Amino acid sequence: MRINTNVSSLVAQESNKNTNTTIASSLEKLSTGFKINKASDDASGLAIADKLRTQANGLNQAVANGNSAVTLTQIADKAMAEQSNILDVIKQKLIQAGTATTSAEGIQAIGKDIGKLLDQINNIAKQTTYNGTSLLQDSAAGTGAGVALTFQMGTLAADTIATQAGVQANTTGMATMGTDVSAGATAWAAAAPADAALAQASARGMLTNVDSALTKLNGWRADFGSTQNQLESSIRNLMTQVTNTKAAESVIRDVDYAQESANFNKQNIIAQAGTYAISQANSASQNVMRLLQ
Repeated sequence: MRINTNVSSLVAQESNKNTNTTIASSLEKLSTGFKINKASDDASGLAIADKLRTQANGLNQAVANGNSAVTLTQIADKAMAEQSNILDVIKQKLIQAGTATTSAEGIQAIGKDIGKLLDQINNIAKQTTYNGTSLLQDSAAGTGAGVALTFQMGTLAADTIATQAGVQANTTGMATMGTDVSAGATAWAAAAPADAALAQASARGMLTNVDSALTKLNGWRADFGSTQNQLESSIRNLMTQVTNTKAAESVIRDVDYAQESANFNKQNIIAQAGTYAISQANSASQNVMRLLQ
């Protein structure tokens, strides 16, 4: 028997230390809720889980982009709906002006109303913006055709949805009554008292222009509507992808509390048994004293 080196005690101490390390790791998992808290827990699992988390975060941002884009299309749609209502009123007034029962003075008043309504169409085109972006024309100051609006709807550069280019929902773009619509309406109204019959005929002729303007406006409005449907479909698909991606990450990263609790209890029992083994290994060397008696 040897007393300078208690091999049994050393073995029991080493085992007990390893068990305590395992208990500490188990407690860390139970307290954080994560199976992987550092790269040493599962290096490859951490790399995969982080990539899945990044993808999920990107998809969530794409969903937010989509919701903002839907709001944008709704703003544009409501603005063009009001412009469509104005064109309906203009058409009614032209029909009223185009009949012989309307006096020259009445036609002149109608012309002034139409001029104001056309100005309002331009005002709507100018004022309809989203976060500083003009939706119905080139810009708030420029009345030219607008460019296509592109929305990022995924984690890849190619995952985009765009609106139609060339939207110009103002009187110039719709060409309701010539190049300068307001001036045209004013000139038409001014000529009414001098020649009521001519003004009535001109009013009837301008009905075709209003119909053409409505056709153009409805085409742009339909594009925004179809883009909104596309965006909403993409949002639903992205939300499904987020759920599945999060579920895949959870399998790798999140701790199974039932399994880890069982492992903790097992290691705790082993640690208690190890402590008892150390005490027994230390007391075994005391038997040497009996040989000296």
